Amino acid sequence: MVEIVKEIATKSVMTKSSLPVGGYSVNPYVGCSHACKYCYASFMKRFTGHTEAWGSFMDVKNWPVIKNPKKYAGQLAVIGSVTDGYNPLEEKYGKTRELLKQLKYSDAKIMICTKSDLVVRDLDILTQMSDVTVSRSINTLDEEFKDDMDQAVSIERRIQAMKTVYDAGIRTVCFISPIFPGITDSKAIIEKVKNQCDFVWLENLNLRGDYKAVIMDYIQEKYPELMPLYEEIYRKKDKHYWKELETDMKQYAVENELPYIDNYLPDGRSTPGKPVVINYLYHEEIRGSENKGTRK
Repeated sequence: MVEIVKEIATKSVMTKSSLPVGGYSVNPYVGCSHACKYCYASFMKRFTGHTEAWGSFMDVKNWPVIKNPKKYAGQLAVIGSVTDGYNPLEEKYGKTRELLKQLKYSDAKIMICTKSDLVVRDLDILTQMSDVTVSRSINTLDEEFKDDMDQAVSIERRIQAMKTVYDAGIRTVCFISPIFPGITDSKAIIEKVKNQCDFVWLENLNLRGDYKAVIMDYIQEKYPELMPLYEEIYRKKDKHYWKELETDMKQYAVENELPYIDNYLPDGRSTPGKPVVINYLYHEEIRGSENKGTRK
């Protein structure tokens, strides 16, 4: 639960991205109230001076109006790379909506990453923008497991919001991330959402930093039968599970006549009921230097 909220001034909300896809990383907030136990973005505390627990603080950014939005024409702008622009504070502060208004006629390639259903509030703006993708994270259909992992809205609300965005004509991604070995049922999720998304991304659970111990302790407590598997993957660095999952997902795609491609940025819309399934399993092996999203 967020206990500390403060407003901060920043020179710009548009930051050149170090992500493999390049472009700009755009985060209207610092920190995230979803408090996901597996969140890689918790590393941001090293750069912001925050010592509080991840999920207990948030900074609300105030930036000068973007005077020349056309500067970003054709550029990818990822909104929510290390926060969720539609966290609950957005209802009060409206910083993401303010950002979208400023970029409305920029012709930038807008990609929104969220777990929230608040994004549907801004369909009046999003449907008028030239190139928009909304990516929604879903890694389980089990609400109890979801509640163990994060404080974001329910899976049911996420799926309904995905349909609303998709039906509004906006390119939609179901981001199955992070995949928890032995827990996440990727096929069941695809079957649930395949009629309301254009693309499916897959990404492995990558444990590092402080949250590695948190997740391992959780598995030991709630899923002790999976501990040998997690020990193999996260202590011994064995990648057989991910390679077998990749093979299995490719076979599933073939059997269900779903396109399956490697490391691909969404473009256009897919055939209804047949989303493009994308192999993007190896989070820790994505190259950053070439900005191509290819694996080592």
